[in-house]
Amino acid sequence: MATLTRRIGLSLGADICWPICYEEILERLDLSIPVDGDCIQFEVERVTIEPFALLDPPRYDLVIDRLTHWYHPSREWIKKSILLDDVYVFNNPWSVQSMEKLTTYGGMLRLGFPIPETWLIPPKEYESSPDLKPTLERYARLFDLEDVGERLGYPMYMKPYDGGGWTGVSRIENPAALQAAYEQSGRHVMHIQRAVEPFDLYVRTVGLGPQIRHVLYDPSGPLHDRYTMETDFLSPTDAAVLEDMTLTINSFFGWDFNSCETLRGEKGTWRPIDFANPCPDSQVTSLHFHFPWLLLAKLKWSIFCAAVERPFRRNLNWTPFYAIADRDDLSFREKLSEYAAIALKRFDAEHFEEFCATHLSHLDEVAREFFGSDVAKDAVRKKVEALYPDHEVEEFTELFWERIQRWRDSPAASRREKAGP
Repeated sequence: MATLTRRIGLSLGADICWPICYEEILERLDLSIPVDGDCIQFEVERVTIEPFALLDPPRYDLVIDRLTHWYHPSREWIKKSILLDDVYVFNNPWSVQSMEKLTTYGGMLRLGFPIPETWLIPPKEYESSPDLKPTLERYARLFDLEDVGERLGYPMYMKPYDGGGWTGVSRIENPAALQAAYEQSGRHVMHIQRAVEPFDLYVRTVGLGPQIRHVLYDPSGPLHDRYTMETDFLSPTDAAVLEDMTLTINSFFGWDFNSCETLRGEKGTWRPIDFANPCPDSQVTSLHFHFPWLLLAKLKWSIFCAAVERPFRRNLNWTPFYAIADRDDLSFREKLSEYAAIALKRFDAEHFEEFCATHLSHLDEVAREFFGSDVAKDAVRKKVEALYPDHEVEEFTELFWERIQRWRDSPAASRREKAGP
């Protein structure tokens, strides 16, 4: 039996707390997993930014990517590593690069998802270029923004078509507000989307491979209170719908790690409103109570994928989804179940569950012990120090730490989280 080492790279930007916790827990696990006659061990390393040659040998078997959605040198290194070296990366950089929020609405509309009506508006201003003037003179059509607003219906939201972490998001109640928001949008390409009103639940569902977690979300709260600590707020029926939606979205777009925001509107219909989030918030300062779950999910999925040398899916292959979407004999809920079945197969859910039960049964207890340690609390403090003024560091360190301790005392800390429906 040969002893082999799988190397996991963390491609990071401003992340502070979760990489510390990931590295510490992986070391404490001290894994030695038998796979196909070999003994698999693991090392983790933070990916550095430096010149690279296309034929440089691969250093990592798997990379958790938190940087390449905006930093191009790392994006190109990631893409080269997939093409030439068969490195497994989450998330798919081509999908992240090409799937803007507006694009994802189109994809899920094609599958029958109840997406609120959405329009794209040409930008208010343009960056000058030699071809701009003749292009606009020949093809740009004057439009009546007020007429577009009336056709869409108020209230609505104006948002950048490609997202941006709540930047440029405006709630619009009337034509005057629509015009004012457009005047302030500058060169940003914006879309407007009819508001889902009334609604009674706003849920953010996080998917990591086949693992799912629902969080009751309060967008009006301060950042540290938007992810509420409510539990058992969904019926089994509603939870299954959101699980199937999230699994479908993530599998369709090739995202191992993504979050989906959904509102429950009239007649109990769940309407996804923001689900192109393939670099979801992973910081303790926003996730707090849910932060340990995210660490466990990242560890389980990355260890599994690296250990079994899960092949990277280069081709998104939407044909099976479209075949279901085009069937007239199925309701949307029935189609959604069929979509989710494809997703679970693509995420190797059964193999993953078996792997975790066999090789990672001690992970929950190791994590529970770790999140009571000084090392874990210091990681929380480091993130707080990076975001909060000096006079608030102690207060918010204690706040987030207390919420993590509530997780440690919860039933979820002592049982294996659900992987798929």
